[in-house]
Amino acid sequence: MAAVNGQKQRFWVPEIASYFVAGGAAGAASRTVVSPLERLKIIQQVQPQTSDGQYKGVWRSLVRMWKEEGFRGFMRGNGINCLRIVPYSAVQFTTYEQLKKWFTAYGTKELDTPKRLASGALAGITSVCATYPLDLVRSRLSIATASIPLQAKQALPSSSVMATSGAKQALASAYHTSSSSLNQTVSKRAELTMVGMTLKVMREEGGVPGLYRGLVTTAVGVAPYVGINFATYEALRGVVTPPGKNSIVRKLACGAIAGSISQTLTYPFDVLRRKMQVTGMADGGLGYHYNGAFDALRSIIRTEGLRGLYRGLWPNLPVKVAPSIATSFFTYELVKELLVTP
Repeated sequence: MAAVNGQKQRFWVPEIASYFVAGGAAGAASRTVVSPLERLKIIQQVQPQTSDGQYKGVWRSLVRMWKEEGFRGFMRGNGINCLRIVPYSAVQFTTYEQLKKWFTAYGTKELDTPKRLASGALAGITSVCATYPLDLVRSRLSIATASIPLQAKQALPSSSVMATSGAKQALASAYHTSSSSLNQTVSKRAELTMVGMTLKVMREEGGVPGLYRGLVTTAVGVAPYVGINFATYEALRGVVTPPGKNSIVRKLACGAIAGSISQTLTYPFDVLRRKMQVTGMADGGLGYHYNGAFDALRSIIRTEGLRGLYRGLWPNLPVKVAPSIATSFFTYELVKELLVTP
């Protein structure tokens, strides 16, 4: 009996390690491939809709981003995104695999759709709570250098027009890459790093709690997203990749379809998450401030309609989510197969 237990223990640790490593590799590969589109999605979600100079259209916006910021603009925030997504994806895949075993009593019960949904939802919540501060800082870095048209907080008397114009110009220059003050001021350059932005948020938004702004909204949105994603993918694998038809294209198609379905159904939560993450920026130039998730939801519907809850979905869905999720699942299974000894 001791020998059997010892054998189980030796197999158990490498198995969990393979889930963790494969999950981290899947996350890094999937996010790097679509980094420019990820940043564009965030910009379109948070930019004011009442000003000129908005980022409109996928390819036109990408060309504009390239002209204004070059390759670094495409990768802006991707470093911290990978730093976040590696542990996020590793925790998510590992938790999902372990929860499936737990819900099925390690193979003695059937793994049905409700169990897959529950496993995915809990895995999503676990991974979000573990890495949320990195996600918030990444969002701030993604929009910090974008030339988003900013709004004045309130109208001032005509005698103050000159002062208002100067203040608005100074505010815009703080977040525009081409601004000369950004290139000349050391403090502003420091804020455009992972550590610098983290310290800025903590300094201006109440310390460590400021790094968790919007956590509840994010968890509520991620739980169904991850649950639907995993359940749909595994259901599609049973139909699209039966024995003898397990090609790379079929595997990628399963991931792409699963990601598109889950993202479309839960996208409004993602919009709320980004809004909550940037509403605390001290400059207030994005033109809105919310007192909570429900306040944000009411405000978006009142000012933009239901369409406002799906801002950025088009560049996000066909050219980001589909290839990202497809790459993620394919990389995960590939690395896991290489690591797990038959």
